Amino acid sequence: MSGDLTDLLAGTRIIPVITLHSADQVQPLAEALSQAGVGCAEVTLRTPAAEDALRAMAGHPGLVVGAGTVMDAAQAERAVAAGARFVVSPGLDADVAARCRGLGVPYLPGCATAGELMAALKLGLNVVKLFPAEQLGGLDLLKALAAPFPQVRFVPTGGIGLERMPHYLAHPSVLAVGGSWIAPPELLDSGDHERIARLAAQAMARSRP
Repeated sequence: MSGDLTDLLAGTRIIPVITLHSADQVQPLAEALSQAGVGCAEVTLRTPAAEDALRAMAGHPGLVVGAGTVMDAAQAERAVAAGARFVVSPGLDADVAARCRGLGVPYLPGCATAGELMAALKLGLNVVKLFPAEQLGGLDLLKALAAPFPQVRFVPTGGIGLERMPHYLAHPSVLAVGGSWIAPPELLDSGDHERIARLAAQAMARSRP
């Protein structure tokens, strides 16, 4: 299942983490991301309109869209029904992992300790979200965890911006970096999609070796 996530991202190393309050925000946002070369996005299930927004975003042909902040198995099932092609949680949940396995979609759980990584591996998961990355120790923490777990790939998320992103991506254990800095709430609320497109293009340019 985790290998499927690697295939699904297909070289995409940036995952914008997006919180939407209306499905009406989706079309211009999806176009801005796609035109900048971003091929993936995570729509968080944090608002009443999140599932409708996820469904609309998943309908864009240029994006692989996942659901974030998934807290239980039922929510995972609804997210997949809405078009999510992968599921992300802030922590590790065995029920969500089992439901995603049954649904045939990759699950990306949040992990922050060696114990959580061991639990993820027991569930057959070797791609995890390091969260919240910067608040917990940043790249130093990632290096410390990667050393005893060489089979694990990380998607660090939390507090990472454009300046820190390349440092994470340079580490061989990092599959991709997630973050909200590409489409922050203030730009979404103001409808400044030109600025979002510029931030996305900058991220794409700096994500390349």
